[in-house]
Amino acid sequence: MQKLDLPERPDWRDKAADQGFTFADMHGEPYWDEASAYCFSLAEIEERIEDPATELHGLCREAVARVIGSEELLDRLEIPEAHRDYIAQSWQDGEPELYGRFDLVYGGDGPAKMLEYNADTPTSLYESAAFQWQWFEDQQALGVLREGDDQFNGIHEAIVERLGAMFAPETQLHFTALSGAPEDYATVEALGWAAREARLGAHYTDLEKIGVSEDGQFLDDEDRVIGTLFKLYPWEDLLRDDYAAHLATAQCRMIEPPWKAILSNKGILPVLWEMFEDHPNLLPAFFESDLTDPSPETAARLERASEAMARGHVLKPIFSREGASISIVEDGAVTETASNDGYAKHPRIAQAYHPLPVFAGFRPVIGAWIAGEHCAGIGIREDRGRITQDLSRFKPHFIRD
Repeated sequence: MQKLDLPERPDWRDKAADQGFTFADMHGEPYWDEASAYCFSLAEIEERIEDPATELHGLCREAVARVIGSEELLDRLEIPEAHRDYIAQSWQDGEPELYGRFDLVYGGDGPAKMLEYNADTPTSLYESAAFQWQWFEDQQALGVLREGDDQFNGIHEAIVERLGAMFAPETQLHFTALSGAPEDYATVEALGWAAREARLGAHYTDLEKIGVSEDGQFLDDEDRVIGTLFKLYPWEDLLRDDYAAHLATAQCRMIEPPWKAILSNKGILPVLWEMFEDHPNLLPAFFESDLTDPSPETAARLERASEAMARGHVLKPIFSREGASISIVEDGAVTETASNDGYAKHPRIAQAYHPLPVFAGFRPVIGAWIAGEHCAGIGIREDRGRITQDLSRFKPHFIRD
């Protein structure tokens, strides 16, 4: 793994504007940054990212079954009691999932480590699947990249295939996100594009315009009944708002399925460590309350992980986005805290601290995209700080052997 300086495409901003990539700059800072790119060997991609991410997804599915069968774990993950049967039924019925994104730390040496799983509402899909691939093709055409170079990016094609397997041709899908959020809209538009390519109907409506019919079904902004809905709206929020009263009776198939409420919860991290302790791609993780009042079994795991946890650990709310309300604890003292504390009220987990590698002053996090149950590509965000937050930059990548 290397970070290489490369010339930018002279027309990339025009292409971004033409394609509606309006958030290439955010908050006065560049978001898309192609002045450099990350380079991997094929073996690195296949053996240290692709295969481990696919395996991690399988472990996560096993963890879902474990949580659904445990009232104690459902309590610890703060899954609302009123909707537990609804969630369990979706798992028992085998409701299929569409996509997700693992955030991995990897710097070219040793196995990649799972930081978390964005299993419900992952963004950066458009820039990973589409704009990054266009960058690769353009740079090859310009001679900046070599003819034999490649990119680990079958994300769009894999999502098309997955949607085609999930739904019969001509099935009408609805997509929704909060209005006024360009990054969210780009994500649902990328999914709508994939749906149309899979011979499905794709309709968009702003989240706040969804209504409820007299018989409890969801309606779009043209009063059409929504039979299948992709929502870029977290399950932990949906299960607590007014629409939740209609979920079990609305006859609406949800993407992601309700059981993804378990995987999108950072409480899944200590569950994974309990089930698969010492897995090479996992970091020791515990519920924060267990640090001071552990069960005998947890105390034994804490003892085995004592060196790693004492050296440093990260406190993460079970619900959090873009690094918000995360703190790094080293030698018993908080040494860094995210500027956004919007999730501070939630219970936390403690995960062993694994420093991000540093390349030219920036720390990359690899987003490994899962389509269905397999890893289909990666996107990379980097930040100057040790906590990747909303001012991170998206960086393209390529493969060279």
